[in-house]
Amino acid sequence: MENKVEAVKECLETIEKFKSGSLTKRLSRIEKEIVGFDDQKIQNFCKNIEVSTRLLESAALIKRLSAEIDVVIHSSGILLSLAGILNDGEVVESASLGAGNTGKKFDLETNHRIAEYKFINWKGGSESIRQNGLFKDFYELAEFETEKIKYLYVLGATHPLKFLNGGRALTSVLSKDPLRLKAIHDKYGADVRQVRDYYDLKKDDVIICDVTPFLV
Repeated sequence: MENKVEAVKECLETIEKFKSGSLTKRLSRIEKEIVGFDDQKIQNFCKNIEVSTRLLESAALIKRLSAEIDVVIHSSGILLSLAGILNDGEVVESASLGAGNTGKKFDLETNHRIAEYKFINWKGGSESIRQNGLFKDFYELAEFETEKIKYLYVLGATHPLKFLNGGRALTSVLSKDPLRLKAIHDKYGADVRQVRDYYDLKKDDVIICDVTPFLV
């Protein structure tokens, strides 16, 4: 274990050294410096600034590890929240803690509720991919037929609610999901064009809940 920690530490140090503070500024300088270089000058240049297979391998390792971090956040966040959100007499019936297709419909199902979790640190800017994922989860919960209470747990409700009450076009949100867009129009009419149009129809069906207080 100690060897793995040291390896990761060395990789991070290699990457940090290459970044030299601001990676954007560093790359901008390099882009200008290599203009007119031939193969020999490029080779010498890379050697001088320590761009090597070691740097590439270090970045690749950190990328592999960081991909698993999302799964750790998702699973640990759900597990930590359970003690705070479960009511007396409420028990877990199923949970989906991993990434990808686990064969389970929702992240959490108890005898009282179904729930999806979005552990996203919203920035408040243009976050279209995150918004798309949030809408998909909201839609799946809203359309699912059950007598159980439906929850969408988020890290801070301000930005998610701003998006759901906003005017982004469904054709944009569902640009890669035409079947879901068609399903909405077939069921609710073509006048449901923006996110807020659909949210107004279904906002009483799904509780948007800030999970932060339960992560203790």
